[in-house]
Amino acid sequence: MELRVDGYDGYDDDGGRGSVRHLIFGLRGTLVDWDPRAALAGQYPDGVIDMVLDPEDEWGIWRFRTLMNLGWDQKRVLADYESTHGPAVAWVFRLYLEGFARTVKGMQPGMAGLLADLHDRGLHLWGLANTTAEHARQASELLEPLGLLEDTLISAEEHLRMPDGLVYRLALRRFGIPAGRTIFVGDSWDDVAAAETCGIRGLLFTGAAQLRTDLRGFGLPC
Repeated sequence: MELRVDGYDGYDDDGGRGSVRHLIFGLRGTLVDWDPRAALAGQYPDGVIDMVLDPEDEWGIWRFRTLMNLGWDQKRVLADYESTHGPAVAWVFRLYLEGFARTVKGMQPGMAGLLADLHDRGLHLWGLANTTAEHARQASELLEPLGLLEDTLISAEEHLRMPDGLVYRLALRRFGIPAGRTIFVGDSWDDVAAAETCGIRGLLFTGAAQLRTDLRGFGLPC
């Protein structure tokens, strides 16, 4: 990958706090609007979907999605899930994974325009994603504005996920950008706090309009 980063060559962590030139976005919930129920809607009754997507299920979909986002392959995940839930419920999980593209509703409202404005003003835009390479590819194909990101670090490829602080340090090194001139925007306080421990300024995403206001507070023309 050819870096296009204001003359920086590799990871710069000199602790300086210059003007912001780089923004790292957590993809899901910040740039990408998604609905996990959409993968199964119309195929099963609501009660079945509620059961499969139950966040309180210790060995449910979300535990295994986390493992996929750390690099487990789909075959291994489905086999392990089936050992707890049985083949019929595992088939529902399989359909969820096969229908992942339907969970991508679009860009978060207002974020396509904000990305374009930041890009047009010369800011460098990057991504961090707790997801698999395949799901990131599907989202990028569906959402053209994600093409404005110069690069995205994918958790499943690195076997690290937010809010592990090492993810942010790896992103700085991989993108070749300095912490002191970077803002991270995420939809979770845990993710934002982890970025800040690495010297990156953090912003909690609550909507595109508020984010514009927050970025202007850092002197960014948007």
